Amino acid sequence: MLSRRNPVFSKLSRGEAAESRDSCCERLPVQATCVDLQLRTCSDATYNRTAFPTLLEHRSREAVESSSEYILLSVLHHLLEGQCNPDLRLLGCAVLAPRCEGGRVRRPCRRMCEALREACLPAFDAIDMAWPYFLDCGHYFASEEDGCYDPLEALRGGLDAEEVLPSGLPPTFIRFSHHSYAQMVRVLRRTAARCAHIAKTYSIGRSFEGKELLVIEFSGRPGQHELMEPEVKLIGNIHGNEVAGREMLIYLAQYLCSEYLLGNPRIQRLLNTTRLHLLPSMNPDGYEVAAAEGAGYNGWTSGRQNAQNLDLNRNFPDLTSEYYRLASSRNARSDHIAIPQHYWWGKVAPETKAIMKWMRTTPFVLSASLHGGDLVVSYPFDFSKHPQEEKMFSPTPDEKMFKLLARAYADVHPMMMDRSENRCGGNFLKRGSIINGADWYSFTGGMSDFNYLHSNCFEITVELGCVKFPPEEALYTIWQHNKEPLLNFVEMVHRGIKGVVMDKFGKPIKNARIVVKGIRHDITTAPDGDYWRLLPPGSHIVIAQAPGYSKVIKKVTIPARLKKAGRVDFILQPLGTGPKTSLLGPRRSGPGLRGPAGGAGPHREPEDPDQEPLGARRQPTAGGSKPWWWSYFTSLSQHKPRWLLKY
Repeated sequence: MLSRRNPVFSKLSRGEAAESRDSCCERLPVQATCVDLQLRTCSDATYNRTAFPTLLEHRSREAVESSSEYILLSVLHHLLEGQCNPDLRLLGCAVLAPRCEGGRVRRPCRRMCEALREACLPAFDAIDMAWPYFLDCGHYFASEEDGCYDPLEALRGGLDAEEVLPSGLPPTFIRFSHHSYAQMVRVLRRTAARCAHIAKTYSIGRSFEGKELLVIEFSGRPGQHELMEPEVKLIGNIHGNEVAGREMLIYLAQYLCSEYLLGNPRIQRLLNTTRLHLLPSMNPDGYEVAAAEGAGYNGWTSGRQNAQNLDLNRNFPDLTSEYYRLASSRNARSDHIAIPQHYWWGKVAPETKAIMKWMRTTPFVLSASLHGGDLVVSYPFDFSKHPQEEKMFSPTPDEKMFKLLARAYADVHPMMMDRSENRCGGNFLKRGSIINGADWYSFTGGMSDFNYLHSNCFEITVELGCVKFPPEEALYTIWQHNKEPLLNFVEMVHRGIKGVVMDKFGKPIKNARIVVKGIRHDITTAPDGDYWRLLPPGSHIVIAQAPGYSKVIKKVTIPARLKKAGRVDFILQPLGTGPKTSLLGPRRSGPGLRGPAGGAGPHREPEDPDQEPLGARRQPTAGGSKPWWWSYFTSLSQHKPRWLLKY
């Protein structure tokens, strides 16, 4: 039970705290008496000795534990719903319980603080909380020249260490085994280092328990979007106990790197014309639970959810229900549907937020999510147009294209094409091993429906086999069955048409709409004005339009055997010098909709999923009252931590 006494800073205003911290930093002794670190919230720090008094003038462990600052660190995990965890907690521990070595106190590195502040400040803004004064990067942190240390070193857990290959094995060697989180990270980073001219790794965020959601990207210019180059993402392990997809993407990364270096013309052509992103594990926390039981012992659901016990493939906004409502009206647009504000009032996993933010910063065209439990390829919609129907064919306007995408995978998968009905997935044989998701079973909050209805991206779901956690000896065979389907599917991003929409001066037009007559689903141009419209073979009437410009109509014919997207550019003429009329087609109306330029008004979604609308995690309070979390802190003491208030 925590004591309810508060230290000096809990009694001060933010201005007074700033004045006091300047003086306290000057008084920090060079020599110190090191004592054991016994703070539970800081038990996983990289050091085990600290010193008193601290930077915040706490003179004992009891004083630290009773402070508002320490209480904040202990609940920050829940306040921010897993975001920036455990990074911020460890950073705060480095200030509240400074590292002590050889009778000297060491300060944490300023660069770590600055990087975290930039990444995590939006999470504080979302709950209307000020950045904690004791995480002031200019006062409590030091530079490398001053001998600082990295307080987040423990998070890497040896991930920077190189994994040595067995003697005599070439660098192209692929281990067809299960990979722990640390092994996965090492393999991806080593692969990116081998192919640094075409590959790089980056993180899209952290899991609830703080593991990096690591992506490896392949491109002619890794790290940047190139004009006219389509973007593809492949995601594995959204359910932690469905591990085959995780391993397939780890193997695929190594295969792409090796084959590119060996001069494989197909792989070189693919990576020189496509930007491919692989996220092997979307749910690394769930994987740890499943892996603890091991292959052959893992149950059907153990490890499926993330560490919050959330099914990540049920955690995305339900835009499909909104689509069905809008589709019944001829005067409403039913693509690029905004995230409804009430979605943020529920529990949203940090892994889900990371995917949504990733989608908003990258103009993905094509995607696949790799699962386990059956052998079939499914495609949207996953939610039935009649909610009471558990199984009901519920096609998107792009039904023909989605079937082509699904067949691109299934038709070259040897087991999916096996004619035996007694095999895994044999009940889908008469359907060609593909199925409309809602016709299989209906559910809401899925990632594939969200991709299609919120962005330009077409995503399918691939079930890789009936055993969710296959034994290690089966992995090579699974790879052999899925290598060609994965490549064939990625190459499908080059079907249809692509081009640039610009004005008469050659200036690109961002968020212009590309309309295909007869398909009630528009896509929009990227910031550079480029677009990609996946389309089945045949003749199509394509319209480009944007606010303030006259629309342009073109007829295009896509041959059945064409494996390269046809180039169709549009030059839009301004409407004139008079008041500009928005040629947006049917009038957009209804809550939660956003026009192609981002829209405005009370129902638009936040620009960044990590920046939910103010009050998004709770119902708004009336007339200028304190934030919802304020009563918790004030109930602990009469000394109120006003430094947590933004104003």
